[in-house]
Amino acid sequence: MSRKTSVITVQDVEVTIITVDQKDYISLTNMAKARTDATRAADVIKNWLRTRNTLEFLGTWEMMYNPDFKVVEFDHFRSEAGLHTFTLSVKEWIAKTQAIGMYVQAGRYGGTYAHKDIAFEFGSAISPIFKLYLLKEYQRLKDEENDRLKLEWDAKRFLSKSNYLIHTDAVKNYVLPQGNYTKNTEWLAYADEADLLNVALFNCTAKAWREANPELTKSSNILDFASISELTVLSNLETHNAELIKEGKSKPERFRTLRGIAQYQLRVLSEAERIRELPEGGETES
Repeated sequence: MSRKTSVITVQDVEVTIITVDQKDYISLTNMAKARTDATRAADVIKNWLRTRNTLEFLGTWEMMYNPDFKVVEFDHFRSEAGLHTFTLSVKEWIAKTQAIGMYVQAGRYGGTYAHKDIAFEFGSAISPIFKLYLLKEYQRLKDEENDRLKLEWDAKRFLSKSNYLIHTDAVKNYVLPQGNYTKNTEWLAYADEADLLNVALFNCTAKAWREANPELTKSSNILDFASISELTVLSNLETHNAELIKEGKSKPERFRTLRGIAQYQLRVLSEAERIRELPEGGETES
């Protein structure tokens, strides 16, 4: 599970955003501090949670995005909303309805978190002005992340293209002379070696990938949809394969070696990313 933590400052209040599998969850605890002191933040959240309008919003959101949401339990809470005796905690809401839009976390970034859709609704309830500034800072964060990812992706793609020249040079000097290629069929050798790398890394040839994605344009290729880690590994495979070609290794030998390298490097990069994004602490009540 991919996970990372970011912090933005909204009207002098630090607000933590935790991204889980590309879904952003914003700290309601931090947001509540814009209206009260830290010791009463949990009370602000509980008071907001117990209103009928809030429950109807949360229930509708869960029914849209959560197939396991328990509607019967939700209806029970909704029927009691507004009564003086009605109280509801985030943990109770999650436990009884199997809601996924909110969760509670302990540790350095502890507190109550909610999916951005829900967090923005909470912002409207505590302070429309604070919500506007929150939206502005959140969008700035997303723009910075997109720019950074694009720059990193472009750099990796450039590296992959540079190493591809090394790869094609090895094909030109060592593969073509040993095959029965004419000037009109030399491209087959280059395509064959490129697909050797594709199968080693992506488990499919370029043609098979295009056939599996008929909705894309003809100019689209598998590299356009590769992750940064995959592009990094591909760049390494190109130089490895060039050396193996020079050593006279057969195609089956080279595939086994390249496949092993691809699996190992992807595993290392995936583990490094997982550790880097690992949250601090477990879950607790807010």
